[in-house]
Amino acid sequence: FIRMLRGARQRDILQLLRRAPEETRPFLVEAAVATQSVASLAALSDFLDFSKEPKSLLEKFLYTAAFSPRPSGELLQLVLDKLDGKQLAPEIQETGILAVGSLVGKLCQQKLCGLQQVVERGVEAVLRGLRGAGEEPEVVIHLLALGNAMLPGTIPALLEHAEDGPTAVTAAATAALQRFPAPCISSEVKRVMRRIFHQKRRSYDKTCRLAAAEILLDNHPLPMDVINILLATSEMETEMATFLQLKVQNSLRDHHHMARKIMKDIMGDPRINNYNFLSKVGISSSFSGPLTVTQDLTSTFGLDLLFLEGGFLRKSVSDFSLLSPSQRLRAAQVTFEAQGMESMMGEDLSEGQEEPELTAGMSATFFDVQLRPVVFFQGYADLMAKVLLSSGEPTSVVKGNLLLMDHHQVIPLQSGLQVTVRLQGGLGLDISADMDASIWEQELKTSVSARGSFAMDFQAELDSPFLQATLRSQTEVETSMHFDTKLRFSSSPVLMCLQLREEQVPYR
Repeated sequence: FIRMLRGARQRDILQLLRRAPEETRPFLVEAAVATQSVASLAALSDFLDFSKEPKSLLEKFLYTAAFSPRPSGELLQLVLDKLDGKQLAPEIQETGILAVGSLVGKLCQQKLCGLQQVVERGVEAVLRGLRGAGEEPEVVIHLLALGNAMLPGTIPALLEHAEDGPTAVTAAATAALQRFPAPCISSEVKRVMRRIFHQKRRSYDKTCRLAAAEILLDNHPLPMDVINILLATSEMETEMATFLQLKVQNSLRDHHHMARKIMKDIMGDPRINNYNFLSKVGISSSFSGPLTVTQDLTSTFGLDLLFLEGGFLRKSVSDFSLLSPSQRLRAAQVTFEAQGMESMMGEDLSEGQEEPELTAGMSATFFDVQLRPVVFFQGYADLMAKVLLSSGEPTSVVKGNLLLMDHHQVIPLQSGLQVTVRLQGGLGLDISADMDASIWEQELKTSVSARGSFAMDFQAELDSPFLQATLRSQTEVETSMHFDTKLRFSSSPVLMCLQLREEQVPYR
């Protein structure tokens, strides 16, 4: 379909979009964005009216742009023009900001940062929005957009919000910093993370302290940092200490981890590696391990579960990553978080810490693009309404078709002939998540379902006046994964069941 659109005129594409039945329109918008021709972008500009179109179609357009593997400056220009100066629904505004961050980051990876004025306009739009944000959720979305962009120049702004912001802002800023590659984590970043973890200036939420510790442990850590983090666990509550100690022990098993040698040396010290120090008995856990290992690529699954002292789940992170010798791609990361449960469980807050509002939500990152966070409930009244009026339907996180690979190359041969190579790869995704809290049965269930199909088309063509030859290869693979957690906290100890189900993977 993309190949067809690349040869089409603006008028024809616009007519196609306007006359298409409502159910096929999202697919046509995805294809037109992926085409990225002058005609298709102009047709989209005429067709998409951000004041009239249904929110689902506008969100589809913005996410397809965000996932584009090699976006053009014209695509970013179109997104910025559609968002600029308009009164939009909050979901569209937030998705748009995240899409701008993703597009800016990908254009900068193509070394277009200083060369195209539209890239500077995109960076300034996110930073100006951050400076002018009044409400906490606005600040959080702009910080997550900076995480999508991963520009070293924005690190000072992230550090300022990480150290001085309220809990949700600190969490968003540290989450954004966690996405930066190791060369960007400077000594200044590490100094701020130490102050947050050791609470030098004020009290921080446990999830923010743990994120700061992870940044210190995952980016060429100094032996002193590792020792201080481990020593600090002796004064922490059981669950937080258990989680951190398992993080350190995981790095010892991970052959790709930067700190493996340092950790090994430190764990050789009997003052630290002893039963008295490492015998925390919390139910929190941190695990990561390989799913597939080849010479060129390793795919891993990681699961972090942080519990409150009373046994309620505070945060769960499931992570599927692809590792090559030179880089890491976060293929899918889904985070469930519940806040404000301490008062319901009768727990005391840390000294100086504000009491958070009762909330539960989820955020997801796919192919290194942070999506708009989903809130399941906010406040006790909202929780009761959701429990009583629950539809039982899972929340759709992302659904659609993405162009992951789009490569065209002409290779001159020594004989003087030329070979034309084309490679395209598309991904169909349908990911949904659900959180179900039952007050009467005192159970909490979370589930993430991910269905995907990947198709790749390769063609090499030799064309000359006296000879024609074509080599063509088509590959398709489908997969489906379901990750469920179930907690029953009606008795002590809390009962927990985790299940990761993978259906058969047809490969053609």
